[in-house]
Amino acid sequence: MEKTLPFTGSGVAIITPFDGDKTNFDELGRIIDDQIAAGTDAIIICGTTGEASTMPDSEHLDVIKYAVKTAGGRVPVIAGTGSNDTAHAVMLSKKAEELGADGLLQVTPYYNKTSQRGLAAHFKAVAEAVSIPIILYNVPSRTGINISIPTLKELAEVENIVGIKEASGNLSYTVQVAAEVPELYIYSGNDDIIVPVLSIGGKGVISVLANVCPKETHEMCDAYLRGDTERARELQLKYTDLIGALFSDVNPIPVKTAMNLIGYNAGNLRMPLCNMSEEGLKTLKAALQNVGFEIKD
Repeated sequence: MEKTLPFTGSGVAIITPFDGDKTNFDELGRIIDDQIAAGTDAIIICGTTGEASTMPDSEHLDVIKYAVKTAGGRVPVIAGTGSNDTAHAVMLSKKAEELGADGLLQVTPYYNKTSQRGLAAHFKAVAEAVSIPIILYNVPSRTGINISIPTLKELAEVENIVGIKEASGNLSYTVQVAAEVPELYIYSGNDDIIVPVLSIGGKGVISVLANVCPKETHEMCDAYLRGDTERARELQLKYTDLIGALFSDVNPIPVKTAMNLIGYNAGNLRMPLCNMSEEGLKTLKAALQNVGFEIKD
């Protein structure tokens, strides 16, 4: 069966700007508008980069609602509604669908983890509760669990489980997914291998880099998908150092710092996340300047 394609190209794993202990909705609106104007193909709200793990449910849902309203149908909005508690993931997912989200990002359960049988049951429970497309999120460095190929094959039989954000960093595994589970659309979850993932049939990226470089990340994907592989390669290599700097500390510490440095009011990080070291900050500033940014101190 042919599945619904949530988006093609560059989806930004968007930051959530804070003002003290509250979401700065005005600045979030400005960032969303700027992203869309720069060519970003989808907004991924309340993911890892959006610090959803420190949001109470009311704030989490308010942020999704605001993103849907602000995007206004110009691009799809994919809402992060994953949890290590299946009932909680189901509740958030149903609410996000009611709020108008175009799709959902579902991370593998963390901390308590589960077996592969449990993973399949968890994702199926969420899928059965909603009708919108679901992108699985495989990020074992954060969750301690990897979705096996047999489990992906089983989940691919569910009509509204349509894709995977593959953030293991293991290109061999990603190739295996492409070869053995062709029913699932693949999005790179790692900015350093966007072009390699596109080269094996990936549909795009769910990107941290796109917060800072939305136009360039969109162009990288668009160029490859149009057949201009040389331009895509050029952009991938040009931004290698900046991508490294954006992941030199725990995400989203560097990218939120970078957004503040280039003129956005991204605000603070929520503990336990903390500010970058002076050495890390120096490296980040240099990487931004090397690709043409002026630093706002």
